[in-house]
Amino acid sequence: MIDTQKLHTFMPTDRRMYDPFCYHCFSWYCNMSLEDLFSKFKFLRVLSLSHCCDLTEVPKSIGNLKHLRSLDLSATDIEKLPDSISLLYKLQILKLNNCTKLKELPSCLHQLDNLHSLEFVNSGVKNVPAHLGKLKNLQVLMSAFYVQKSKEFSIQQLGELNLHGSLTMHELQNIENPSYALEADLKNKPDLVELQLEWNDMMGSSSVDSTKAGDVIENLRPSKQLKKLSLRNYVGKKLPNWLLDNSLLNLVSLVLMNCTCCQRFPPLGLLPFLKELKIVGFDEIVRIDGDFHGNNSCSFKSLETLEFSNMSQWEKWEYETLAGGFPCLRELSIRKCPKLKGELPEQVVPLERLQIENCQELEASAPRALGLSLHECGKLHVEWATVRRLTMGGHITKALLLKIVGLSSTLDHLVIGSPLESISHDGYVSIFQTPRSLLLSGFGNLQIISHGLIRNNLRDLTLGRCHKLESLPANMHMMLPSLRRLWTRDCPRLKSFPENGGWPSNLEELRIEECPGLELLPDRGFPSNLKDLTIIDCPRLVGSLKGAFTNGSSLKSLWIENVDVKCFPDEGLLPLSLTSLSIKHFRNLEKLDYKAIHQLPSLKTLIVENCPNLRELPEEGLPKSISDLQIISCPLLKQCGREEEDED
Repeated sequence: MIDTQKLHTFMPTDRRMYDPFCYHCFSWYCNMSLEDLFSKFKFLRVLSLSHCCDLTEVPKSIGNLKHLRSLDLSATDIEKLPDSISLLYKLQILKLNNCTKLKELPSCLHQLDNLHSLEFVNSGVKNVPAHLGKLKNLQVLMSAFYVQKSKEFSIQQLGELNLHGSLTMHELQNIENPSYALEADLKNKPDLVELQLEWNDMMGSSSVDSTKAGDVIENLRPSKQLKKLSLRNYVGKKLPNWLLDNSLLNLVSLVLMNCTCCQRFPPLGLLPFLKELKIVGFDEIVRIDGDFHGNNSCSFKSLETLEFSNMSQWEKWEYETLAGGFPCLRELSIRKCPKLKGELPEQVVPLERLQIENCQELEASAPRALGLSLHECGKLHVEWATVRRLTMGGHITKALLLKIVGLSSTLDHLVIGSPLESISHDGYVSIFQTPRSLLLSGFGNLQIISHGLIRNNLRDLTLGRCHKLESLPANMHMMLPSLRRLWTRDCPRLKSFPENGGWPSNLEELRIEECPGLELLPDRGFPSNLKDLTIIDCPRLVGSLKGAFTNGSSLKSLWIENVDVKCFPDEGLLPLSLTSLSIKHFRNLEKLDYKAIHQLPSLKTLIVENCPNLRELPEEGLPKSISDLQIISCPLLKQCGREEEDED
């Protein structure tokens, strides 16, 4: 029996074991309803019902918990809190995070005089109740506030609150008088360290008032302690002055998105601690000049990540006098800037990643980079000697591909993702010097893998969407002696693997996905050194697995998805070395074969997921070697009760 006079705290130590039950964790644990529990456990001080999946309503009897200090209802499906919560006069902490069905807070919350922490991050609550600001010691964490035109839910409410953490202010176009924004008093909220200001996307609307939007954003000046700022769909013609006067010296992240009317940038290069800058959708920007950098040779001295995208009119980036700019830049991305021409900034230290996509007019020397992603990038001149990782797409000629691969002796990883018919020749692709990792995707004419395509040091090969590929070479062990990982995906004509002895001896991981015609012929099996095998949407291959594993098989992990069988696995199908077995999306599976499972002496992990017709586990039980059993989305499976004295 639980002593209700002594129980001060109830917080399940492992909620995962309670979630599957049809009653929430309290009902199951104490064999009583929440109504009864709240009536009997009057001395509770800490109550956590978070992640109780069946909790949709909080009984009025919660008001009986007069001694309650902390209440956590996070990640539940509650839709409303009872007014009796106002009787919890000793309550100090109330958590409602991730309560997505909760749309409003009780209007009586301001009566909880001892409340000092209120959290409703990622909830369905769009506004705060009136008079909440009367609680002077209250700290509020809320992720979103929706401005409405009604006085009851106006932006002025925020002025009385001690806001912490992160806040997104939506529908700022509903502020009728810019002076209301001033009353939000954001500049005096030093604990609000992340802020997103968002207008509704009203482009094309005759009601757009850029002057009013400019006045509103000026009055929303944040605290000097702000670290992350995002402006979205702002319709003013210039960015706020508080971005120009260096008042946000602690800013580390700035996102400017779809400010389509802005014609100039403030001197963002003078922000001393800015590490991330993302600029998207500035349709009026034609040139980026010294004003953007702050006319300082050491501009953006802390910036690590810079992105420009969807700049439809941007033509030139003027930086000639700024040789010392971007000393810490690691990643540069320029996407969908179709009119951009001229040069790009040079880097003393190579970038970790450079991405240039859909910049068809760009004729420039690219900054040196270790990782390079190119797609429809005009006549970009690249110093290939530094490139280690290369991703290519769009229109690429065979000559260009051979030039790139030939010049870059340091290339480790190559991804070619595009319908590149132009580099195929008589069904062959010739890449005479290959990296350690190669991904070919969308080669419609690729029928066989030739000796000229890949050789020697290749360790990782992915073949995706090669719709005419019919077979892998019989002498793969000679062509690819270093290959460790092979992934074939969406190759519908691929029918067979190499004969025994044809596999590379170092192959450890094999993943086959969406290859419906693939099967193992009687004289062919998997390499003995294979440790990890994944088979998805390959019904013929699963049906031909018997005898595929030799007695000396090293296979440790097997993952199989989408197979139409009623019983799995068959006896002798799986190797004795297996330690992990995952069975997923077997729509018609009704039972697991007892003998076949018990023939796996080393099996430690068994995962069964999304098998809607699985009704029972083996009556004889599962192997005692299993230490990790996961059963997910198998609604017909009966719970297997165990007696307390049963050692299993």
